[in-house]
Amino acid sequence: MTPPPSDRTPTVELRDARLAFGDRVLWDGLDLVVEPGEFLAVLGPNGAGKTSLLKVLLGQLPLTSGTATIAGQPVRTGNSHVGYVPQQKSLDEGVPLRGRDLVGLGMDGHRWGTGLRTRRRRRVAVDDAIAQVGAETYAGAPIGTLSGGEQQRLRIAQALVGDPRVLLCDEPLLSLDLANQHLVSALIDRRRRDHDTSVLFVTHEINPILPLVDRVLYLVDGQFRIGTPAEVMTSQVLSELYRTDVEVLEMRGRLVVVGTGDAIDALGSAGGLRPGEGVHHDHEDHE
Repeated sequence: MTPPPSDRTPTVELRDARLAFGDRVLWDGLDLVVEPGEFLAVLGPNGAGKTSLLKVLLGQLPLTSGTATIAGQPVRTGNSHVGYVPQQKSLDEGVPLRGRDLVGLGMDGHRWGTGLRTRRRRRVAVDDAIAQVGAETYAGAPIGTLSGGEQQRLRIAQALVGDPRVLLCDEPLLSLDLANQHLVSALIDRRRRDHDTSVLFVTHEINPILPLVDRVLYLVDGQFRIGTPAEVMTSQVLSELYRTDVEVLEMRGRLVVVGTGDAIDALGSAGGLRPGEGVHHDHEDHE
């Protein structure tokens, strides 16, 4: 069960963390403490180390040096304190899997899930997770017949079924339309508020989650900044990170970044434009 609010052990903690592949340093000297119920957005261009950070916390990728803990314990695979929400990728209609079967994989030791022993416990937990995301009406349908937004709701339910203390979200808004971006963001935020669950949210879609974010970790070319959106999302800070003149504009409550040199940066084309107005991004953050 999720610990009571009195348990204030940081859900995520990195100390003097370094991650490098040969001579290529993704980040070095990273000190990060994420408190229960905190919403942290992880931003930066492709290849900056955002997805690699999640892999470290999932126990899939070792740090070059430093330490990483989840709920006070060293990171490891199959950690029941961790729920993982992947990118939305539509499944083929021929996949012989119902929606509730997908949710149940989060309890069966599949990927990052851990097994529960009894059928009754499993059924109750799956039903509860499905209810949390409002997917009761289509959870029994073949997963391949559902829309992208419906499939992503069920992936969130899969992440919640083990009652995690932290949600690691890897571009969960990718390829979703604007309405489903807001819906998925709201579901994740409701879990955070209702259960004091921490959220690490890797995204190129900052604007749908901007009102929800407590702090930002911005990664660029081995450099990083941590702070509130108001502290990090400035022309001065991003110019320092990118080592070139970058301008941050606010237009009708939306942030737009100009001058990073990235085809798709963390705020500009994805966060600053509505679907259909600019670059359509259907990619993975290969790191």
